Amino acid sequence: MDYNQEQKQDRKTLLWAALAVLLLLNLVLVYFIYHEKQENNLKDNIISAKTEEVLFTKTKLDSISAQLDIKIAEIQQLGGSVDSLVALKAQLERDKQDLKNVNNFATADYNKKIKSYEAVLNQKDSEIAQLKQELGLVTSKNEELNQQVSGLESERTRLSDSVNSYSSMNRELSEKVSIASALRAEDLTIHAVSSKGKDREGEKFKAKRIDKLRVNFKLGENAVAKQNEKDIYLRILDPEGAVLSDMATGSGSFVFNGKEMIYSSKQTVNFTNTGQAVDIFYGRGGIAMKEGKYAIEVYSEGFKIGNGDFTVK
Repeated sequence: MDYNQEQKQDRKTLLWAALAVLLLLNLVLVYFIYHEKQENNLKDNIISAKTEEVLFTKTKLDSISAQLDIKIAEIQQLGGSVDSLVALKAQLERDKQDLKNVNNFATADYNKKIKSYEAVLNQKDSEIAQLKQELGLVTSKNEELNQQVSGLESERTRLSDSVNSYSSMNRELSEKVSIASALRAEDLTIHAVSSKGKDREGEKFKAKRIDKLRVNFKLGENAVAKQNEKDIYLRILDPEGAVLSDMATGSGSFVFNGKEMIYSSKQTVNFTNTGQAVDIFYGRGGIAMKEGKYAIEVYSEGFKIGNGDFTVK
Protein backbone atom coordinates (compact mmCIF):
# COMPACT_ATOMS: atom_id res chain seq x y z
CA MET A 1 0.00 0.00 0.00
CA ASP A 2 2.85 2.38 0.79
CA TYR A 3 4.47 1.47 -2.51
CA ASN A 4 1.32 2.47 -4.46
CA GLN A 5 1.10 5.77 -2.65
CA GLU A 6 4.73 6.51 -3.55
CA GLN A 7 3.99 5.79 -7.23
CA LYS A 8 0.99 8.13 -7.16
CA GLN A 9 3.10 10.82 -5.52
CA ASP A 10 5.83 10.44 -8.17
CA ARG A 11 3.27 10.73 -10.99
CA LYS A 12 1.86 13.92 -9.45
CA THR A 13 5.35 15.36 -9.17
CA LEU A 14 6.10 14.56 -12.82
CA LEU A 15 2.77 16.06 -13.91
CA TRP A 16 3.42 19.33 -12.07
CA ALA A 17 6.93 19.43 -13.52
CA ALA A 18 5.54 18.97 -17.05
CA LEU A 19 2.98 21.72 -16.49
CA ALA A 20 5.71 24.04 -15.24
CA VAL A 21 7.81 23.34 -18.35
CA LEU A 22 4.82 24.02 -20.63
CA LEU A 23 4.08 27.28 -18.83
CA LEU A 24 7.70 28.36 -19.18
CA LEU A 25 7.67 27.54 -22.91
CA ASN A 26 4.48 29.59 -23.38
CA LEU A 27 6.03 32.56 -21.60
CA VAL A 28 9.12 32.35 -23.83
CA LEU A 29 6.90 32.14 -26.94
CA VAL A 30 4.85 35.19 -25.86
CA TYR A 31 8.06 37.14 -25.26
CA PHE A 32 9.42 36.37 -28.74
CA ILE A 33 6.10 37.26 -30.41
CA TYR A 34 5.98 40.60 -28.55
CA HIS A 35 9.62 41.35 -29.38
CA GLU A 36 9.07 40.61 -33.09
CA LYS A 37 5.98 42.87 -33.17
CA GLN A 38 7.97 45.72 -31.60
CA GLU A 39 10.72 45.31 -34.21
CA ASN A 40 8.16 45.36 -37.06
CA ASN A 41 6.54 48.55 -35.71
CA LEU A 42 9.96 50.20 -35.47
CA LYS A 43 10.77 49.23 -39.07
CA ASP A 44 7.41 50.62 -40.30
CA ASN A 45 8.05 53.95 -38.54
CA ILE A 46 11.54 54.20 -40.04
CA ILE A 47 10.23 53.50 -43.57
CA SER A 48 7.43 56.08 -43.19
CA ALA A 49 9.84 58.78 -41.95
CA LYS A 50 12.32 58.02 -44.74
CA THR A 51 9.60 58.23 -47.41
CA GLU A 52 8.53 61.66 -46.11
CA GLU A 53 12.14 62.87 -46.21
CA VAL A 54 12.51 61.63 -49.81
CA LEU A 55 9.34 63.48 -50.93
CA PHE A 56 10.45 66.69 -49.20
CA THR A 57 13.90 66.43 -50.83
CA LYS A 58 12.33 65.84 -54.27
CA THR A 59 10.19 68.96 -53.86
CA LYS A 60 13.31 71.01 -53.01
CA LEU A 61 15.18 69.62 -56.03
CA ASP A 62 12.20 70.34 -58.31
CA SER A 63 12.17 73.94 -57.05
CA ILE A 64 15.93 74.31 -57.64
CA SER A 65 15.54 72.79 -61.12
CA ALA A 66 12.87 75.37 -61.99
CA GLN A 67 15.13 78.20 -60.73
CA LEU A 68 18.05 76.85 -62.80
CA ASP A 69 15.89 76.97 -65.94
CA ILE A 70 15.07 80.61 -65.21
CA LYS A 71 18.74 81.50 -64.60
CA ILE A 72 19.82 79.76 -67.83
CA ALA A 73 17.21 81.65 -69.88
CA GLU A 74 18.07 85.00 -68.25
CA ILE A 75 21.86 84.62 -68.71
CA GLN A 76 21.38 83.56 -72.35
CA GLN A 77 19.28 86.69 -72.91
CA LEU A 78 22.09 88.81 -71.49
CA GLY A 79 24.69 87.10 -73.68
CA GLY A 80 26.46 85.21 -70.86
CA SER A 81 27.79 81.63 -70.81
CA VAL A 82 25.48 78.93 -69.46
CA ASP A 83 27.67 75.82 -69.96
CA SER A 84 28.31 75.34 -66.23
CA LEU A 85 24.61 75.75 -65.39
CA VAL A 86 23.58 73.24 -68.07
CA ALA A 87 26.06 70.72 -66.62
CA LEU A 88 24.75 71.44 -63.12
CA LYS A 89 21.16 70.91 -64.30
CA ALA A 90 22.15 67.51 -65.73
CA GLN A 91 23.72 66.53 -62.40
CA LEU A 92 20.59 67.65 -60.53
CA GLU A 93 18.41 65.49 -62.78
CA ARG A 94 20.64 62.50 -62.00
CA ASP A 95 20.26 63.22 -58.28
CA LYS A 96 16.49 63.27 -58.73
CA GLN A 97 16.62 59.89 -60.49
CA ASP A 98 18.72 58.45 -57.64
CA LEU A 99 15.90 59.34 -55.23
CA LYS A 100 13.90 56.45 -56.67
CA ASN A 101 16.24 54.09 -54.80
CA VAL A 102 14.93 54.84 -51.29
CA ASN A 103 17.21 52.31 -49.63
CA ASN A 104 20.32 54.28 -50.64
CA PHE A 105 18.85 57.66 -49.62
CA ALA A 106 20.90 59.64 -47.08
CA THR A 107 19.42 62.90 -45.79
CA ALA A 108 22.80 64.40 -44.88
CA ASP A 109 24.22 63.79 -48.38
CA TYR A 110 21.24 65.40 -50.12
CA ASN A 111 21.24 68.36 -47.72
CA LYS A 112 24.85 69.03 -48.74
CA LYS A 113 23.88 68.80 -52.42
CA ILE A 114 20.94 71.16 -51.93
CA LYS A 115 23.16 73.72 -50.14
CA SER A 116 25.68 73.43 -52.98
CA TYR A 117 22.98 74.05 -55.61
CA GLU A 118 21.61 77.02 -53.67
CA ALA A 119 25.11 78.50 -53.39
CA VAL A 120 25.48 78.32 -57.18
CA LEU A 121 22.09 80.02 -57.63
CA ASN A 122 23.19 82.87 -55.34
CA GLN A 123 26.46 83.19 -57.26
CA LYS A 124 24.56 83.36 -60.56
CA ASP A 125 22.39 86.15 -59.17
CA SER A 126 25.59 88.21 -58.72
CA GLU A 127 26.74 87.35 -62.26
CA ILE A 128 23.34 88.35 -63.68
CA ALA A 129 23.49 91.67 -61.82
CA GLN A 130 26.98 92.29 -63.23
CA LEU A 131 25.86 91.43 -66.77
CA LYS A 132 22.93 93.82 -66.44
CA GLN A 133 25.29 96.54 -65.21
CA GLU A 134 27.63 95.97 -68.14
CA LEU A 135 24.68 96.05 -70.51
CA GLY A 136 23.60 99.32 -68.91
CA LEU A 137 27.06 100.83 -69.55
CA VAL A 138 26.90 99.79 -73.20
CA THR A 139 23.45 101.34 -73.49
CA SER A 140 24.77 104.55 -71.92
CA LYS A 141 27.58 104.80 -74.49
CA ASN A 142 25.13 104.23 -77.33
CA GLU A 143 23.00 107.09 -76.03
CA GLU A 144 26.03 109.40 -76.08
CA LEU A 145 26.72 108.48 -79.70
CA ASN A 146 23.09 109.00 -80.64
CA GLN A 147 23.24 112.54 -79.27
CA GLN A 148 25.93 113.34 -81.87
CA VAL A 149 23.71 112.46 -84.80
CA SER A 150 22.36 115.18 -87.13
CA GLY A 151 19.12 117.15 -86.84
CA LEU A 152 17.31 114.58 -88.95
CA GLU A 153 18.18 111.91 -86.40
CA SER A 154 16.86 114.21 -83.66
CA GLU A 155 13.58 114.58 -85.51
CA ARG A 156 13.33 110.84 -85.93
CA THR A 157 13.93 110.49 -82.18
CA ARG A 158 11.01 112.83 -81.46
CA LEU A 159 8.82 110.77 -83.75
CA SER A 160 10.05 107.63 -82.05
CA ASP A 161 9.18 109.14 -78.66
CA SER A 162 5.67 109.80 -79.89
CA VAL A 163 5.34 106.21 -81.08
CA ASN A 164 6.69 104.96 -77.74
CA SER A 165 4.22 107.20 -75.91
CA TYR A 166 1.32 105.74 -77.86
CA SER A 167 2.72 102.23 -77.33
CA SER A 168 2.97 102.90 -73.60
CA MET A 169 -0.62 104.11 -73.51
CA ASN A 170 -1.73 101.01 -75.37
CA ARG A 171 0.20 98.81 -72.96
CA GLU A 172 -1.38 100.55 -69.97
CA LEU A 173 -4.82 100.15 -71.50
CA SER A 174 -4.12 96.48 -72.25
CA GLU A 175 -2.93 95.92 -68.67
CA LYS A 176 -6.07 97.56 -67.28
CA VAL A 177 -8.26 95.33 -69.46
CA SER A 178 -6.24 92.29 -68.37
CA ILE A 179 -6.63 93.17 -64.68
CA ALA A 180 -10.35 93.81 -65.13
CA SER A 181 -10.75 90.37 -66.77
CA ALA A 182 -9.08 88.54 -63.87
CA LEU A 183 -11.18 85.83 -62.23
CA ARG A 184 -12.08 85.90 -58.52
CA ALA A 185 -12.39 82.86 -56.26
CA GLU A 186 -15.23 83.77 -53.89
CA ASP A 187 -16.60 82.02 -50.77
CA LEU A 188 -13.56 79.74 -50.57
CA THR A 189 -13.99 76.80 -48.17
CA ILE A 190 -11.69 73.94 -47.23
CA HIS A 191 -12.85 70.37 -46.66
CA ALA A 192 -11.04 67.33 -45.23
CA VAL A 193 -12.10 64.05 -46.87
CA SER A 194 -11.41 60.88 -44.88
CA SER A 195 -10.39 57.52 -46.35
CA LYS A 196 -14.02 56.45 -45.95
CA GLY A 197 -15.24 59.40 -48.01
CA LYS A 198 -16.55 61.49 -45.11
CA ASP A 199 -16.36 65.19 -45.97
CA ARG A 200 -15.78 67.79 -43.23
CA GLU A 201 -15.74 71.55 -43.80
CA GLY A 202 -13.89 73.84 -41.41
CA GLU A 203 -10.67 75.54 -40.41
CA LYS A 204 -9.21 72.87 -38.09
CA PHE A 205 -8.80 69.17 -38.91
CA LYS A 206 -7.19 66.16 -37.27
CA ALA A 207 -4.30 64.77 -39.34
CA LYS A 208 -5.53 61.18 -39.11
CA ARG A 209 -8.88 62.18 -40.66
CA ILE A 210 -7.32 63.76 -43.77
CA ASP A 211 -6.99 61.47 -46.78
CA LYS A 212 -7.71 64.23 -49.32
CA LEU A 213 -8.23 67.98 -49.23
CA ARG A 214 -11.11 69.52 -51.20
CA VAL A 215 -10.97 73.26 -51.86
CA ASN A 216 -14.32 74.67 -52.98
CA PHE A 217 -15.09 78.18 -54.25
CA LYS A 218 -17.26 80.10 -56.70
CA LEU A 219 -15.92 81.92 -59.74
CA GLY A 220 -17.28 85.46 -59.43
CA GLU A 221 -19.20 86.86 -62.39
CA ASN A 222 -17.06 89.02 -64.70
CA ALA A 223 -18.43 90.36 -67.97
CA VAL A 224 -14.93 91.34 -69.15
CA ALA A 225 -13.46 87.84 -68.77
CA LYS A 226 -13.52 85.57 -71.82
CA GLN A 227 -15.87 82.62 -71.54
CA ASN A 228 -13.47 79.79 -72.36
CA GLU A 229 -11.43 77.10 -70.66
CA LYS A 230 -9.38 78.36 -67.70
CA ASP A 231 -6.49 76.56 -66.00
CA ILE A 232 -6.79 77.00 -62.23
CA TYR A 233 -3.79 76.17 -60.02
CA LEU A 234 -3.97 75.27 -56.32
CA ARG A 235 -0.97 75.73 -54.00
CA ILE A 236 -1.01 74.29 -50.47
CA LEU A 237 1.86 75.53 -48.27
CA ASP A 238 2.79 73.66 -45.10
CA PRO A 239 3.64 75.42 -41.79
CA GLU A 240 7.27 75.81 -42.96
CA GLY A 241 6.28 77.38 -46.28
CA ALA A 242 7.03 74.36 -48.50
CA VAL A 243 4.53 73.56 -51.26
CA LEU A 244 2.76 70.20 -50.91
CA SER A 245 3.29 68.42 -54.22
CA ASP A 246 3.55 65.00 -55.81
CA MET A 247 4.51 65.00 -59.49
CA ALA A 248 3.23 61.43 -59.79
CA THR A 249 -0.34 62.44 -58.93
CA GLY A 250 -0.76 65.68 -60.88
CA SER A 251 1.43 68.36 -59.33
CA GLY A 252 3.63 70.49 -61.59
CA SER A 253 4.77 74.04 -62.23
CA PHE A 254 3.42 77.26 -63.79
CA VAL A 255 4.73 80.77 -64.42
CA PHE A 256 3.61 83.67 -62.22
CA ASN A 257 5.12 87.18 -62.54
CA GLY A 258 7.97 85.77 -64.63
CA LYS A 259 8.88 83.08 -62.11
CA GLU A 260 8.20 79.36 -62.23
CA MET A 261 6.19 78.14 -59.25
CA ILE A 262 5.24 74.66 -58.04
CA TYR A 263 1.53 73.87 -57.74
CA SER A 264 -0.14 71.12 -55.68
CA SER A 265 -3.08 70.45 -57.99
CA LYS A 266 -4.60 71.82 -61.20
CA GLN A 267 -8.16 71.97 -62.52
CA THR A 268 -9.32 73.09 -65.99
CA VAL A 269 -12.83 74.57 -66.05
CA ASN A 270 -15.01 76.09 -68.73
CA PHE A 271 -15.79 79.60 -67.43
CA THR A 272 -19.46 80.44 -68.08
CA ASN A 273 -19.79 83.69 -66.06
CA THR A 274 -22.61 82.20 -63.98
CA GLY A 275 -20.99 82.11 -60.53
CA GLN A 276 -20.22 78.43 -61.03
CA ALA A 277 -18.77 76.33 -58.20
CA VAL A 278 -15.34 74.70 -58.54
CA ASP A 279 -13.83 71.82 -56.57
CA ILE A 280 -10.08 71.12 -56.58
CA PHE A 281 -8.81 67.99 -54.80
CA TYR A 282 -5.36 67.18 -53.44
CA GLY A 283 -4.53 63.70 -52.08
CA ARG A 284 -1.78 63.51 -49.48
CA GLY A 285 -0.54 60.20 -50.92
CA GLY A 286 -0.42 58.32 -47.62
CA ILE A 287 2.00 60.78 -45.98
CA ALA A 288 0.81 62.16 -42.64
CA MET A 289 0.38 65.93 -42.57
CA LYS A 290 2.38 67.94 -40.02
CA GLU A 291 0.62 69.83 -37.28
CA GLY A 292 0.34 73.60 -37.77
CA LYS A 293 -1.21 76.27 -40.00
CA TYR A 294 -1.41 75.69 -43.77
CA ALA A 295 -1.96 78.36 -46.43
CA ILE A 296 -4.14 77.98 -49.54
CA GLU A 297 -3.42 79.98 -52.74
CA VAL A 298 -5.43 79.89 -56.00
CA TYR A 299 -4.06 81.22 -59.32
CA SER A 300 -5.36 81.56 -62.88
CA GLU A 301 -4.23 83.39 -66.04
CA GLY A 302 -1.31 85.13 -64.31
CA PHE A 303 -3.30 86.37 -61.30
CA LYS A 304 -3.71 85.22 -57.71
CA ILE A 305 -7.48 84.93 -57.51
CA GLY A 306 -8.07 83.64 -53.99
CA ASN A 307 -6.57 82.42 -50.75
CA GLY A 308 -7.40 80.81 -47.40
CA ASP A 309 -5.91 78.79 -44.57
CA PHE A 310 -6.57 75.86 -42.26
CA THR A 311 -4.94 74.17 -39.28
CA VAL A 312 -3.93 70.55 -38.76
CA LYS A 313 -3.86 69.40 -35.15
